Amino acid sequence: MEDILELRAQLLGSLLTFTRVFYKIRTGREFFISMPTSQEAHVITICRALTKVFYLESNRLIINCPPGWGKSEIFRHFVAFCFAHYPDCQFIYISFGYERAEENTAYIKQIIELPAYRKLFGVEIDPSNSSKGKFKTTQGGTVCAFGSSGPVVGADAGLPNLDRFSGMVLIDDIHKPDDVHSDTMREGVIKNYDETIKQRPRGINVPIALIGQRLHEEDLPGVLLQGHDGYHWDRVILKAMDVHGNALYPEKDPREKLLIEKEHNPYVFSSQYMQDPQPAGGGIFKPEWFYLTEEEPEIFATFITADTAETDKNYNDATVFSFFGLYKTPETDQFALHWLDCREIRVEPKDLKPEFMDFYVSCCRFKIKPTLAGIEKKSSGVTLISLLKEIQGFQIKEIDRTRASGNKTARFLEIQPYVASKLISLPRMAKHTPLCLDHMKKITANNTHAHDDIADTLYDGIKIGLIDKYLTNYPHQLIKETNIINALINKTQRLKQARGY
Repeated sequence: MEDILELRAQLLGSLLTFTRVFYKIRTGREFFISMPTSQEAHVITICRALTKVFYLESNRLIINCPPGWGKSEIFRHFVAFCFAHYPDCQFIYISFGYERAEENTAYIKQIIELPAYRKLFGVEIDPSNSSKGKFKTTQGGTVCAFGSSGPVVGADAGLPNLDRFSGMVLIDDIHKPDDVHSDTMREGVIKNYDETIKQRPRGINVPIALIGQRLHEEDLPGVLLQGHDGYHWDRVILKAMDVHGNALYPEKDPREKLLIEKEHNPYVFSSQYMQDPQPAGGGIFKPEWFYLTEEEPEIFATFITADTAETDKNYNDATVFSFFGLYKTPETDQFALHWLDCREIRVEPKDLKPEFMDFYVSCCRFKIKPTLAGIEKKSSGVTLISLLKEIQGFQIKEIDRTRASGNKTARFLEIQPYVASKLISLPRMAKHTPLCLDHMKKITANNTHAHDDIADTLYDGIKIGLIDKYLTNYPHQLIKETNIINALINKTQRLKQARGY
């Protein structure tokens, strides 16, 4: 009996010990604590900050840390830790989606239902209120899951008029990475926080804690740290690498990996790993990332992408055609794109087909003729698609912009690593090269750039050639046969020229 009481006291006295013990009981594995150079392990830092919340020494807390660092694991055990002290606590657990929040609350429920937990703390789940997303203890405690995009109503956090901990609002990854670059989606989450979430605490001693990686300069943690709601927020900012280049979690994100991420995926590195998002107006692409060639690479397939304007007025977006060649880099054997040509025009919709055909004919002079065109399905694009389907042996890939494909900023950030890795090359002396480089360096993360038509064709090119690998997966035989035919045609033309006919 004394051993049980001693163990109970140890568990109630340390969130870290509590987490390590019940993680081991539930999973059979040790709860890992990293050993960074000259720094405190991040899990210890997080546990200390949450312990201050439990003792009402911190009423508003923001913890920013990189993804995959076990923050949710600690959050879930923290709830069970609080119930072990006060079974009548009332928690609201919020994530960017209800399903994700429900996964976490289900995990909390499983901890509380462990025989060892029940034996040590005497806390029971009410069988009449025991769903994964909403359950109660027999002592009146509650846990409710919510998604951040919907109103948080019908549940309260904490109890009124108490001078001890009685529950709280826990916000775990409030923004979905795919949505945060949409002003509408991001601001909708912030509005939901203002109008429903921050009203849920039932007393002045009921805290709110927000944990997650930074995703955008004006995400919810960002605006709260700037005083958006008028409260002082305690902050724990965990950067993946310190000023001396030491990794904070070297067993998962070592220095070498972080330096690669910094070079090839700078926006994600600065925001998610260093908790310091680039200013929204900062350029996404640097001119030096584009690889300029003196000699043409060994291209094995070519294709065209088209971004058609909705109007012919010269102050609106232009219609742009881009011609790409797919090849493998000799040094790394990676697929890469050679931006062979780009044409920017402003024409009336009725002139789209002849303009495209003129560009197509010029592309056919290349030794490997294009076999495919990717065209966005908007009004003018649909018209062009219907006209081009008449061309024999030429495939049209209709590009459908949907919410799943992300907004413009999300799409441009998706291709940033490919450009930063120098997988997009251009002929150094070609007339379209300065046009493309000047355009791409003006593309910003908050859509303050004037035009993005050329960038749209590059996105579609990278999506087709490097992300979906459309021309390398389908159809190999067609590409092979087309290349053979093109080679024979070129040989015949050279023979005719040599013989003078």
